[in-house]
Amino acid sequence: MSSESGARNVVLVHGGFVDGSGWQGVHDALTADGYRVAIVQNPTLSLEDDAAVTRRVIDELDGPVVLVGHSYGGAVITEAGLHDMVAALVYIAAFAPDKGESVNTLIAGFPADGPQPPILPPRDGFLFLDREKFHASFAADVPANLAAFMADSQVPWGVDALGGPVTDPAWRTKPSWYMVTTEDRMIPPAAQRTMSQRAGSTVAEVAASHSVYVSRPAALTNLIKQAVSAVAAQR
Repeated sequence: MSSESGARNVVLVHGGFVDGSGWQGVHDALTADGYRVAIVQNPTLSLEDDAAVTRRVIDELDGPVVLVGHSYGGAVITEAGLHDMVAALVYIAAFAPDKGESVNTLIAGFPADGPQPPILPPRDGFLFLDREKFHASFAADVPANLAAFMADSQVPWGVDALGGPVTDPAWRTKPSWYMVTTEDRMIPPAAQRTMSQRAGSTVAEVAASHSVYVSRPAALTNLIKQAVSAVAAQR
């Protein structure tokens, strides 16, 4: 891979309650344009483990990587993004913790008077979203039948993953981009803007739900390509 090609490798990291299959639209659009796309299947048992899983995926690629994280995946790429092959970070409606922060500490700062994610009480150390409220909260702009499938195929999210603190945030030394979803009912848009501003990210806003990676793959693809182009120009 020549340096002129920039980071043609893209690694996609999913968030909590879901798996990597939701990235299919983004994967198809990027691969059609010649990108090498790898999708991480995080167990979401602990932040440390998910970061290690992500690093193993990066290790298998052959050049610079743009690392993309949705929701909890933002915490994962923040922790894993110091990998030498990572050229840029892209946050999609994502958590972007600072050193010592976790998803839990960020959630604690969300406004109490806004929409609250319908997370059920933990069962055996794992969390689920209320199946009946999944569509409205997580995937309001996704077709009802697909949202129902997502609700019925939820991946148990380990409480330890939410409590895992970031040790050295990659956004402090790597360029970053951030997509704010203005209709989000899981991570408040105001919190997204605060995190993206703190990280010094290049920000794009889109009127979409938390499931923007499913409902608006073209918008994500465009933002990822912006990151690739910027990295290529710097090289």
